[in-house]
Amino acid sequence: MILLPAIDIRDGRAVRLEQGDFDRETVYVEDPLEAARAWVDEGARFLHVVDLDGARDGEPRNLEHLRRITSELEVPVQYGGGLRTLPAVRDALAAGAERVVLGTAAYNDVDFLESVVEAWPARVLVAIDVRGGNVSVAGWTKATQMPAEDVIGRMQRHGVRQFIYTNVDRDGMLEGLDLEEIERIAKTVRGRFLYSGGIGSLGDLRAIRSLRLLNLAGVVSGKALYERRFTIEEAHALLEEA
Repeated sequence: MILLPAIDIRDGRAVRLEQGDFDRETVYVEDPLEAARAWVDEGARFLHVVDLDGARDGEPRNLEHLRRITSELEVPVQYGGGLRTLPAVRDALAAGAERVVLGTAAYNDVDFLESVVEAWPARVLVAIDVRGGNVSVAGWTKATQMPAEDVIGRMQRHGVRQFIYTNVDRDGMLEGLDLEEIERIAKTVRGRFLYSGGIGSLGDLRAIRSLRLLNLAGVVSGKALYERRFTIEEAHALLEEA
């Protein structure tokens, strides 16, 4: 299990939102490349980049920042936000993304989803962003009546084997995890998944590691790292303990 530092980009800056609310934004670094460089210098082995502008607008808006990060830093990057067409996915991969994260279009357009999974089966994750137990789409701005487990099951029937699950109610709040929720999702996912939302301390990382979930590939953290609740080195040491 690894730690992926999150770099959320809005208006050209590295920011964090609270509970996915665009009106509750904190700017941490003016240049996303410098945020990425700082995490890599601290030992990050994989980066999670979110195009918040793209997620809300429906098409990528920060591919140039992605290109700068991937061309200057020698770590793999996964990129999501606004990837709703095949050309958009191709552009993200061409800009250097190792993996792409699909959201809204994966739910609304089965043909698109199957085409992407068929073309790049090992490079596609689907985002399961959850508020109140149900999936949210369009940059977390639109709620659905779809329980997470139902969505994961449907995605798996269309060939998806990698997910990133985010508890949006906890995201950016640093208030801890719902371990029962994580175990429940792990029982549904037949492939691999990443978890995000609520991580605020090394104790949270210790708790999630103690679950010993074989299909949990890693955790994504942003605000806790920016606020120095723990370092990447400390997180790696803990997550890799026997």
